[in-house]
Amino acid sequence: MWCYTFDLRHSLSSYNKASRHVIPCKARSLTRFSCGGSSADQEIVIAMGSNVGDRVSTFDRALQMMKSSGPRFLNSAIRGMTRMGPHELLKKLKEIEKDIGRTGGIRYGPRPIDLDILLYGKSQIDSETLIVPHERIHERPFVLAPLVDLLGTSCDDGIETSWHSLSKCSGGFFELWKKLGGESVIGTEGIKRVLPVGNRLLDWSERTLIMGILNLTPDSFSDGGKFQQVEAAISQAKLLISQGADIIDIGAQSTRPFAKRLSPREELERLIPVLDEITKIPEIEGKLLSVDTFYVEVATEAVKRGVHMINDVSGGQLDPRILKVTAELGVPYVIMHMRGDPSTMQSEKNLQYDDVCKEVASELYTQVREAELSGVPLWRIKCGHNNEIIKGLKSIRSEIGKMSIGASHVPILLGPSRKSFLREICNHSNLVDLGPVTISAVTIGIMNGANIVRVHNAGYCAPGAKFYDSLYKGRRWEN
Repeated sequence: MWCYTFDLRHSLSSYNKASRHVIPCKARSLTRFSCGGSSADQEIVIAMGSNVGDRVSTFDRALQMMKSSGPRFLNSAIRGMTRMGPHELLKKLKEIEKDIGRTGGIRYGPRPIDLDILLYGKSQIDSETLIVPHERIHERPFVLAPLVDLLGTSCDDGIETSWHSLSKCSGGFFELWKKLGGESVIGTEGIKRVLPVGNRLLDWSERTLIMGILNLTPDSFSDGGKFQQVEAAISQAKLLISQGADIIDIGAQSTRPFAKRLSPREELERLIPVLDEITKIPEIEGKLLSVDTFYVEVATEAVKRGVHMINDVSGGQLDPRILKVTAELGVPYVIMHMRGDPSTMQSEKNLQYDDVCKEVASELYTQVREAELSGVPLWRIKCGHNNEIIKGLKSIRSEIGKMSIGASHVPILLGPSRKSFLREICNHSNLVDLGPVTISAVTIGIMNGANIVRVHNAGYCAPGAKFYDSLYKGRRWEN
């Protein structure tokens, strides 16, 4: 489901426990295959791992090579249907390993890619070259964790039904996962979910991340026109970083209610001069850049120029091409919940909810699913939420978890900063004066499960996030 980091000493009981060797990124993932062959369709699970070189790029390359062999992506891991026989499938996977650079060697030693068949339909296979189900699946938390994330809890699922019939432990791998510690295992030194972004593996559970807003627009609701000039924009970026921002989110298109929509060309004319300069400043070292856009052309050009992630307020609804292009670009994608577009999102129809949390969760998951089917793996997706449902973030995660355990674990990005609902509550006419109440909204959001907060003034919000993390979650911030 995800990329996982884990310490080999915690995961393989037969390994030399005195060894200091650590595999920093071990992933288990699953996709749908439709390959030629004479046998009937069989649902399969393939494990994927890497511990040398550029591990994230290696994962992407392996997924693309399997895709060229006939897979259709259903999820961020590799879960599939194939007509290949098990040994034919094994041969294909070994060819992929070889093409990527695996040459054999020590069983648990360095290897750029490792592809294992964990499950093959309901079959039990025990030959000299292949054992299915994988003989050690029942004792490996780093294998079970992504399987549980991916397959959910429904026994109607084909692989889950197969596992129930094959598991050496009563109750299948969900019961086995609980016996190994379940979700309490995640976040320990032994195994962590991580998000590949830029040249790092980001563990968003370590602490709350601060996303600083840099609007290059003349008409944004609270700071329109302030940072249109390159010098002013760069100065603001430096200020946000000095205040504690981990991410700078650059937007050249206003998405406030009833905003006039720019063309991709107009948006790029605003964006590129600032982006080219911001990538040169020393302060940006170690920070992440995000582009706030819904246009394919803008996203593509921004990533080419050094942006690490795409923040799409429409979740692919305004330019559906962006989902496939994001998959090709291989960067994280923020899916925001929005009904309609900026000109209609505040209409009476779009503001009607019977059960806000349930409906938002359902609509968000639909968007996440569309992204997955377009080739964006879950390990590159973040969910952004409307500010009106800050107190319902836990319920939203729970509702999404009913549809997909893996999707319920994506990091949540919350953006309440200076929103009009805060002005209405506090009876403030000046949105810039909403710093103190924004801190409250951000803190409540973090308390309810937000992992990233998007704010105009990092100086207000970073200390609040730092204090909450330290006091309630035991997280540590670097000075």
